[in-house]
Amino acid sequence: MKVMITGASGQLGKALQATAAEGNDIQALDRAALDIGDEAAVSACVTQARPDLIVNAAAYTAVDKAESDAEAAWRINAVGPGNLARAASEAGARFVHVSTDFVFDGSSGVPYRPEHPVAPLGVYGASKRGGEEAVFAAHPEALIVRTAWVYGSTGHNFVRTMLRLMAERDEVRVVADQVGTPTYADGLATAIWSLDAAGATGLHHWTDSGVASWYDFAVAIQEEAVLLGLLSRAVPVVPISTEDYPTPARRPSYSVLDKSGTVAHIGALAPHWRVHLREMLGVIKANG
Repeated sequence: MKVMITGASGQLGKALQATAAEGNDIQALDRAALDIGDEAAVSACVTQARPDLIVNAAAYTAVDKAESDAEAAWRINAVGPGNLARAASEAGARFVHVSTDFVFDGSSGVPYRPEHPVAPLGVYGASKRGGEEAVFAAHPEALIVRTAWVYGSTGHNFVRTMLRLMAERDEVRVVADQVGTPTYADGLATAIWSLDAAGATGLHHWTDSGVASWYDFAVAIQEEAVLLGLLSRAVPVVPISTEDYPTPARRPSYSVLDKSGTVAHIGALAPHWRVHLREMLGVIKANG
């Protein structure tokens, strides 16, 4: 199978390459290789490559910066996916796009199902919702996978930030009133490959299992990192409220996604987020 992966230098793009089945012909494109916001460039690239499958892992993920850089966020998160989906449809290729929990406002008291009404709170969430709409308009048989709180062993993410701050500071303060599910990029990538293999289309949700606040996540990071010797000591982790840590963009207070439909589709449960956290920290330790 010929597979084109966009956003190849990001943590999910790298995970998709690492978990792809042997024998697949993978064309991994980063931003320098393909500007997905350029419709002509996308069309030419797909026409030349003639992939069987395109997986779009490219995204503008700077949530706070998006509030003052809306044009760039919409270009990458909405226009780009639409360009890719259109080119995939014209080439007869399957198309997979990755979206986010930020399409919801966080007011639900139960995990969000794919069909739950969307209500993004800021530019990032609105642009990602725009991408979903553009994808389905151009390629009705596309697969969109919403996820949340993604982290990997490389790149910029909450886990790596916490490891750095816990090594540098005598105390860290972490928001405790935003709840979701940490999701290991490698596990998400594996689920995406499984969904495609099962012929899935439409909207699906996937995260690791379990629920945590950012505070819970930080506490677990420190506990596991100390056990592995990645941190030489434990420092106080202080729970704070969202009001204590103001940011330009509003964030959903509740971001748990219902993935029961996806589990039924692929016949596999997601590991608990703490299991995957331990696995990821083990990778960091092994890589020095």
